[in-house]
Amino acid sequence: MSKLIHYIIFLIGLISFSQTKDYSVTNVEINTKYPHFGLMKISDSKIIFTSYLLDKKKRLERFEGKPILTIYQGDFLDGGRIVNVKPIEIDPKQHISHITSATMSPDGKRIYLATNYTRKNMPKGHFNEANFHIAVGEFKAGLGWTNFKVLPFCKLKYSYAHPALSKDGKTLYFTANIRGGKETTRGGSDIFKVNILDDGIYSEPKNLGSKINSYSRDMFPFISADNTLYFASNRPNGFGGFDIYKSTMNVDGTFEKAIKLPQPINSKQDDFCFIIDAENKTGYFSSKRSGGKGDDDIYYFQQN
Repeated sequence: MSKLIHYIIFLIGLISFSQTKDYSVTNVEINTKYPHFGLMKISDSKIIFTSYLLDKKKRLERFEGKPILTIYQGDFLDGGRIVNVKPIEIDPKQHISHITSATMSPDGKRIYLATNYTRKNMPKGHFNEANFHIAVGEFKAGLGWTNFKVLPFCKLKYSYAHPALSKDGKTLYFTANIRGGKETTRGGSDIFKVNILDDGIYSEPKNLGSKINSYSRDMFPFISADNTLYFASNRPNGFGGFDIYKSTMNVDGTFEKAIKLPQPINSKQDDFCFIIDAENKTGYFSSKRSGGKGDDDIYYFQQN
């Protein structure tokens, strides 16, 4: 495909999303005063997201004195309602208690999640205990998600988070603050990718480059069914806080220059964790915009 055709496709995408404001945005019913973020589709009818773990009296559960962030799973219906919400099952012997985001393989057999170490599974060596790493686990009946292993490319001195898988499950996108070398982070955090090979082997992280990443913080990637990358960034010239951007993948795996989504998808506050259906007409995102129910809320959007 010629460069001219690539440029025409890019312009069509830019015009269609920059001039289109006919989207309705709705705050979903499950939001509370607590944050809801880390959105990811795991099938055509199921979604996962991150929020605090609550006891039967709706009080915060705690571990090592801190509220527990965990992953919830629910079914989404026409019109945006999310029902049958419950925490995913995690084997307590894995000592995983603070999860910021997750994604599942297309076959449902593996989960990738961003978490940090606890006192019970702290590795040896000097590192920032606030750093996150990405671990992969498998589901076992009677145990839940278990047998977690830190991905081999995660180094203790860096932080890795927000995993997202391509439709075929062969490419893992994530956020990291890797420093030094050819694949160094440009700003506070960049978006990287690795290839998932056979026998649990992963390629080395590859920075997505300057058409995606900036000298600010670039986070929360999502790759759609048509290989469009959506992510959040607090780079200059946005509407305010974090804004949602999109970039189309070329046939060679590179990406076009990212463009900012319009209002009402973006607002003057933080907007992030954008996911969209295969028809590019409906989806969800998280936002801290005014008029919400609490902290970060989940919003449903639909093309009118």
